[in-house]
Amino acid sequence: MGRVGWVTWALFIVAVPLFLVTASVTWAFNSPGLYNDGFEKYSISRISGITDTDLRQVGADIRSYINSADEPLSVQTRILGEERDLFNDREVAHMKDVKQLVRGVYVLALVSAVYLAAMTVVGFALQRGRFVPGLAKRMALGGGLTLALLVVFGIVALVGFDGVFLKFHQLSFANDFWRLDPRTDYLVRIFPQDFWFDATMWVAVRAIVGALVLTVAGSSFLVYRRYTGWQREFPGLESAREA
Repeated sequence: MGRVGWVTWALFIVAVPLFLVTASVTWAFNSPGLYNDGFEKYSISRISGITDTDLRQVGADIRSYINSADEPLSVQTRILGEERDLFNDREVAHMKDVKQLVRGVYVLALVSAVYLAAMTVVGFALQRGRFVPGLAKRMALGGGLTLALLVVFGIVALVGFDGVFLKFHQLSFANDFWRLDPRTDYLVRIFPQDFWFDATMWVAVRAIVGALVLTVAGSSFLVYRRYTGWQREFPGLESAREA
């Protein structure tokens, strides 16, 4: 394998965890169930004075804001029966930063997906059946890399999520708008830190499932090929190799 081929396959392996994680984060930010389950689990209606129905609408408004070009964030809701703006200027400024960060995640998910798809399509176009073993091997390696990274991150998060959460904000944001006070700021009332721990685990579980699928599928194919002689089972692919 030449240097170009090695680099493209290395990028393929790295793109697997990148895609699985960013796609899961994209799914999380756009999952009404994740928001609503968190509101119910942490009794946000009682803490905030916002009804469950209005909280669901707040979640929908935030998702709409993240996925649109609209600025600034403007969410009106009833708090203890009184209609008012939910977020103050500091919270609105922080949500603009969050929006930019999430949009960056969207881009990474798209770029990694396009790269993985392009490598697969071009590989089959150029090599046909001969491409399958290499693809299976890199799928298994990419899935295994994802699992290893998530296991390490999971252990760190379970041992000290407070520190992980703090460091994430320090590295992700160039200002301190994220330092909010639950006594005055509704953003941290309706999305407490425990909610973000659950969301992190939600993302990790889905990325792990995807990684397991790739690892098992790739490894199973390689084992099957090694011990049963897959060329005899697929004579068309053997013919492609000889062509």
